[in-house]
Amino acid sequence: MFKLNSVTISGKEILPIIEGGKGIAVSNGQSSGSWANGNGLGTFSAVNADSYDDEGHLITTVYKGKTRRERHDELIASAISGGITQAKIAHEMSNGNGLINMNVLWEMGAVEPILHGVLEKVSPLINGVTCGAGMPYKLAEICVQYKKYYFPIVSSGRAFNILWKRAYNKFAEFLGGVVYEDPWLAGGHNGLSNSEDPLKPLPPYDRVKALRAVMRECGIPDTTPIIMAGGVWWLSEWADWLDNLDLGSIAFQFGTRPLLTQESPISDRWKKRLLTLQEGDIALNRFSPTGFYSSAVRNNFIQNLDARSNRQVAYSSSPMGDHVESFAVGARGRAVYLTTTDKIHVQEWVNAGFTQAMRTPESTLVFVTPSEENEILMDQINCMGCLSQCKFSNWAQNEHGTTGKKADPRSFCIQKTLQAISHSDETENQLMFSGHQAYRFAKDPFYKDGFIPTAKQLVERIQTGY
Repeated sequence: MFKLNSVTISGKEILPIIEGGKGIAVSNGQSSGSWANGNGLGTFSAVNADSYDDEGHLITTVYKGKTRRERHDELIASAISGGITQAKIAHEMSNGNGLINMNVLWEMGAVEPILHGVLEKVSPLINGVTCGAGMPYKLAEICVQYKKYYFPIVSSGRAFNILWKRAYNKFAEFLGGVVYEDPWLAGGHNGLSNSEDPLKPLPPYDRVKALRAVMRECGIPDTTPIIMAGGVWWLSEWADWLDNLDLGSIAFQFGTRPLLTQESPISDRWKKRLLTLQEGDIALNRFSPTGFYSSAVRNNFIQNLDARSNRQVAYSSSPMGDHVESFAVGARGRAVYLTTTDKIHVQEWVNAGFTQAMRTPESTLVFVTPSEENEILMDQINCMGCLSQCKFSNWAQNEHGTTGKKADPRSFCIQKTLQAISHSDETENQLMFSGHQAYRFAKDPFYKDGFIPTAKQLVERIQTGY
């Protein structure tokens, strides 16, 4: 018989079962509050969360600002309003059970004012803040101001050690837990370092054991849980992690499985698509405008980005070495120089309709159709600064409002596509983040005949080990 003991998180004894936060309205107050109601820890996303009018209808943010900076300010106001709204819903849905955390990304635009804006209004309704996607040095300092626990997301013991020595050691009392997000298994953005091979995953056990060793060196008690995130499906497969002296207190985060619940806000089409995924349909890619690797379903959206990147050649602005073939670029027909072999490829792409050459920051050209070029340029123009810095639009959250680099047409507007997939039935032509275990929906007998459980039923099922 599988046995799952409770753990103490944020000063409260709950099940060691965490709902992972998923941005742009995918983890909302309803899903996280329902999860907490089952005595787990529910996590709603404050990354551009949804707001509603007095009649319960979604408020769509329409950006009126003429400049990126003006639209950025509108985005901040909308994000704060949405975070407050979802915190209230989560609190109500939890019925006082379990715990509620708010999730933010450190690399999202204006994360600090958004954190303050939400916590100033609803800090009594939540228990903590979970934060990753970068090195959130100021996370602890901000959370402690509101007496909230903080949960940094890291992908190695080394990353946590840097955070601890630089900032967290001053706020040890409010460290609620450390989320280890496996860079080869988790969905969404992943923390692969430059020294790690995306095609050669390392065992999570050894990495978590090393993280606990670092935490012990920092004087952090074993009762402070490490939350394993990424690749967790059946807890029976992780039985050797439970009551393990090498690992200390352990909890498990589920990001993908909560997508397929009745309370999950994603569309019915998205839910049905999850039930059809096969092994190999989810893969790491590096198209994100954040510059991070990310894990997503290889649908038309990703395949088109793959194809666009493959239609790419290096150029020089004057004849140099093998770059001797002249090619006219842009409306003014300015000449650049290609190799003879690349000129042949370019002519094939042009003949196939990919007539527009777009420059990248790395002195290459990518070839797209006229309609693709127009969409890319419009998306770059309409940037609202949803990231702290964006390689697609070249926005940066600094006094200059730019990264100083050329906008990169090989990437995409992440705000646009995540809003689209979260609020429509379109799944093939939008970015669909996913954990690498999502193909198991189709094989797991719990979901036989398309069964979609409530959050309560899923939490109960997970407690059995399956």
